[in-house]
Amino acid sequence: MRMRIVHRYAAREFAGPFLAAVFGVTVMLLGGMLFELTDLIVDKKMEVKTVALMLVYRLPGVVVLTLPIAVLFGTLLSLGRLAKDSELTVLLSTGTPFRKVAAPILLLAALVSAACFFLNEWVVPASNHRAETLFRRALFRDPLPAVQEGIFFKGGDDRVFYVDKVDRRSRTMTHILIYQLGNGPFPEIIAAARGRYEERVWFLEEGVRRRFDEEGFTVEEYWFESLSYPMAESLEVYLGNQRTTDEMTRKELGEHIRLFKRSGLDVKRLEVDYHAKAALPLAGFMWALVGAPLSIRAARSGRMFGVVASIVLALAYYVLASLFRSLGGNGIVQPWLAAWTANLVYAAGGLALLYRADRI
Repeated sequence: MRMRIVHRYAAREFAGPFLAAVFGVTVMLLGGMLFELTDLIVDKKMEVKTVALMLVYRLPGVVVLTLPIAVLFGTLLSLGRLAKDSELTVLLSTGTPFRKVAAPILLLAALVSAACFFLNEWVVPASNHRAETLFRRALFRDPLPAVQEGIFFKGGDDRVFYVDKVDRRSRTMTHILIYQLGNGPFPEIIAAARGRYEERVWFLEEGVRRRFDEEGFTVEEYWFESLSYPMAESLEVYLGNQRTTDEMTRKELGEHIRLFKRSGLDVKRLEVDYHAKAALPLAGFMWALVGAPLSIRAARSGRMFGVVASIVLALAYYVLASLFRSLGGNGIVQPWLAAWTANLVYAAGGLALLYRADRI
């Protein structure tokens, strides 16, 4: 009974700073985004309605960024207040382990991380795609397809395209991959080193065309120096079907990776993004795991400790994640390890700090 009361009390203390941080950080992020979108109205002459819709569609992605920060902020401020007012000292002096005091906050952090994963998998890709589609339709008004680099886009007749680099001025492309889905389990694949695009045709150079049997073995392969590839789709089809990895679910991205591997395309960066879609939503829980035992220092470090510690922990996490993302994309470490290293480091640090917290 006593621990239930303690758990409810800790959860209530967590709720206030958490909700305040959700509101405050969301407003700040939306404010920065609104400033950028306002430039589209002034410079690109976009309609106010279009920009407003883009802001609404961007909201789920902003919330996914906000929630982990709010979890860390709520953890440090709630447990920090208990420590500063000596309530935590009293609880620990009665023999109550610190991990039990922090348990309801860690449980709430885990639930928030689960919500982030759900949003990141089922809501954010679709909303990001709607926002980007509005942007592409409004921004690219020339008669040529708005081919963008590093983006998957789907044609109107079961064709999927990927272009690594694009030079808009010369209308040239490098590292092009096209696969045509058919009746069998494997597509026909065309890979080209470079090419040039016009209104209804792509001119590909130095490439290979492959067909596969039912078991995935190559049954036809021929190399070409040049190939004219007709593009029957309209501009609207291209603008509505281009997708970055942020606009795809893990399942969709995994399907592209499996198919593209067969063409010999380097997919390390895509594999890092695939694993990161599972790893990054757990950031809130990992931060709470580290932040909970650090909050004991609040009694000696003053009111600003929670705010400063939140900024430092979040910044260090993203720097570490970005560093290993680059290492994974360049093949220096395995893609799954690149995506999960920051979580593993914070998990190890958090568990070590929790272990020490009961021995202070």
